[in-house]
Formats: sequence, structure tokens, C-alpha cells
Amino acid sequence: MSRICVIGSGNWGKNHVRTLHELGHLAGLVDVDEDRLAQFKAQYDYLETHLNVDAAIAAGFDGFTVATPAPTHVPIAKQIMLAGFPVMVEKPLALSAQDARELQAISKETGQQLMVGHLMLFHPAIVKIKELLDAGSLGKIQYIYSNRINLGTVRTEENILWSFAPHDISIFQFLTGNFPIEVVSRGASYLQTGVHDTTMTTLRYPDNVMCHNYVSWLHPFKEHRVVLIGSKGMISFDDSSEEKGLLFYEKGIDWVGGEPIKRDGATRTIAYGDQQPLTEELAYFVENMNGEIVRANAESAIEVLEVLELATSDLEGTGSSVELRLSDNISETASLGKDVKVHETSYVDDLCEVGTNTKIWHYSHVQTGARIGANCSLGQNVNVGSDVVIGNNVRIQNNVSVFEGVTLEDDVFCGPSMTFTNVSNPRTRYPQEVDSYSKTYVKEGVSIGANATIVCGNTIGRYAFIAAGAVVTKDVADHAFMIGMPARQTHSPGYYGKI
Repeated sequence: MSRICVIGSGNWGKNHVRTLHELGHLAGLVDVDEDRLAQFKAQYDYLETHLNVDAAIAAGFDGFTVATPAPTHVPIAKQIMLAGFPVMVEKPLALSAQDARELQAISKETGQQLMVGHLMLFHPAIVKIKELLDAGSLGKIQYIYSNRINLGTVRTEENILWSFAPHDISIFQFLTGNFPIEVVSRGASYLQTGVHDTTMTTLRYPDNVMCHNYVSWLHPFKEHRVVLIGSKGMISFDDSSEEKGLLFYEKGIDWVGGEPIKRDGATRTIAYGDQQPLTEELAYFVENMNGEIVRANAESAIEVLEVLELATSDLEGTGSSVELRLSDNISETASLGKDVKVHETSYVDDLCEVGTNTKIWHYSHVQTGARIGANCSLGQNVNVGSDVVIGNNVRIQNNVSVFEGVTLEDDVFCGPSMTFTNVSNPRTRYPQEVDSYSKTYVKEGVSIGANATIVCGNTIGRYAFIAAGAVVTKDVADHAFMIGMPARQTHSPGYYGKI
């Protein structure tokens, strides 16, 4: 019998403890609250209790589940896998898709299985809907909508989108088997400034499949409903009702003789079993933790986080809701990594390299020979000059030109409309030769504020911060904070510490 240790026994973690006990796999518990540990020890006298993860790892359990606050998920999961153990982490796996990809890489390097707590993928009703889809009973998916609404459970550390919507987005991904090509999100804040209390998000998937998600914690009644419309039938599941019925409607529209004719058949209840989703989820983890996690794996977690990030960008007005699909304006000699997205209005020229998961938005141009790393984002109206080198995880906001001679290392942030130069004595009448371009190096982790200017021929040190509107005219030390025109250092190097 596999011995599982639960990390965190709060509001949701206590359910891990109870369920693993019922399954016969509970062996250990980690919590910083000694009184809580004592309470569980009194209830389960065989339980090994620990105050920290290090002690639990040293105790030698077979696997771990993590139900701690979301900001702790990444460091705890990383620690467990690097120590040589499989782990199941409650949703969200991380607070960014980038961090989730790091955990996925560690899982692959160590050979330890990584699973995320997408509970609804183990709900027997959702599993049954998937079976009906795969069997062709519903025909082609046309659209899906979901409501997850209630009064209360208001959070201060996250908005309603990040709190409620991951469940429904994971269902959309599970049922469609695709990633959306357009994400539009709208909402409003009433209780706390900047924290949305209600959102409506629309996701458009390939093959003309639409999904709608409405979430709110300011609603007079509770409803957790999923409705799927197919070409042959329709299905509805209301998890908040007493009956929790899964209803199949033999309804739809058929074209007969060129006319749309309503098909209004019978409605029947579909049996789907009474298994508890958490029991199914944890049993699946235990069964597959030494094999291969297929359902609710790291890739599933990353996709949900990517959708949440796209929805958040649109919700907060920092991104675009317009479809981002692969442009036709890409040279045949360009090399593109996996899952690169280039908007149809943008261009990628000859011999360019663009790394995995990089996104290039509207009206941008990557010129001949430029090299862009993985997980980068180039906003609207960005120009990347010939032979420019850009590292991994670089964010370039709208209206920025990275001219030839500029090098950006990993994790650089370029704010909106900031300016690089590459010629120290520009003249219109006497054009500059290519080899006269001055070199500018922007080192790892640098952040450059909106409308700042970087005069060419200088090096910006690691993790330096260039304030909005500053004009940099000389080299910048590592970790320096620069402000003003010309920019001056307001604190000594290292003031902000290493990131």
C-alpha cells in the first residue's frame, strides 16, 4: 500500500487527509500549525506529523499531495520532485504559465510524476459527458457554456476569474481537446478596487467551437452548471441542484429541403455513478504516480494558466482580445519553435529564429537574421532589427523598436514606447555604414520603464531598473535604480537585492 503525505491541512487540505485515510493511503501530514497537527494525530493515531517539508521528505513517503496557499505551490513541488518523489498539487499549479513550465521541466528531468488538482476532470458526470462525445452521441460540438456563481467565498488575494474559472476552463480543454484561438473577457469590481467580482469570458476554439464562462461571487443563489450543445443532441449538468442530474436533450435544428426544422425530441436522464470527484482524483494519482499521469497532468495545468493569462490581459486592458493565429507573412527560411504564435498582421523575415511559446502580436516586424528566445512576448507595433539577439522570457511592450546592435538577455522587460538607439551621430545626408552601429547590451533581468531612452554604446547591468522617462547615457551597474534625464543612480548597486 502506497504511503502518501499531505502538505497543508486547511480548508481543502483536510479533505485530502480524510479521503486518503478512506483510501488507505494516508501516512503523513505537514502543517505549520501544531494544534492542527495534534488534532489530526488524535483522530488518526498512526499519522506521522511534521512541521516542515524537509522533515517529511527525510521520512521517506512514497508520494505527496500539496494543498497549501497558491504562492507556495512552486517551491514546494520543486523541492519534492528534486528530492525524488511524485507530487499532486492543488490548482493552480503555479501563478504563471512560465512557472508551471519550469515545474514540468523538473518533472521530466527527474522522472517524477506531476499532477494538478483539476477536480472536475474526475467528476463522474464530466467523465460521462466526455464518453458520450467520444462515442458520437452528441455529434459535433457547437458550443459549451458554464456558470459558476454564488454569494460569498470572496477572496482578497485573487479575483473571481482566477478563483472560480480554472475549474470550467479545465472542462473546456478536456472536452474540446484544443487550445482557444481567441479569448475575450469582461468584468467589474464592486467590493475591492481592482479585484473583479464578476467576469464573463468567451473562448473561441478551432472548428468554430465557442465556449462561454460566467463566474461571480455576488449572486443571490448558487449554480454550477455546464451545458454542451452538439449537432445531434444537447446535454446539461447542474452540480448545484439536489438531483445533480445529467440530462440529455434530443433537440436541435435540422436542415430539411433547405429549411431549418426544429427537432424537439425527448429529454432523458443519464446515469453517471456516485463516486466522489476527490476520491477519484486521489486514487488516480496513487495508481499512476509511478507510471504516467495523463489526465490533469502538467500540460493540462499550463494550458489552463495560459488561458487565464490571456483572459486577464483582456480583462485588464493590457493585452488584446483579437485572435492570435499563425501569420502567412513568415519566411520559409525562418525557424519557429513549438507553439509560436504570430498575428496575421505581423512579419517574420528570412533566417530568423523564434523560440518555443513565443507570441508576436499585431503589426510587428522581425527582420532578417534576428534571434528571439522561448516564452517571449512582443506587443503591438514592435520592430526587431536585423541580427538582433533576444533571450528567453523577454517582454517587449507596444511601440518599441529593438534596433540592430542591441542585445537583450533573458528576463528583460521593455516598457511601452521606450526607445533604443544605435547611432551616436545620426545624419540624414550622410548615411551610416552597418559596421558603425554602436552596441548596446541589456543584461539579465533588467526592467526598462515606459518612454525611457537608452543611448547606444552602453551596457545595462543585471537586474537594473530604469525608471519611466529616464534617459540612460552611460553604463549602468548591476541592480542599480536609475531615474531622471540624464539618468542618475538613486541607490547603490544591490539596493533591491537579487531577484
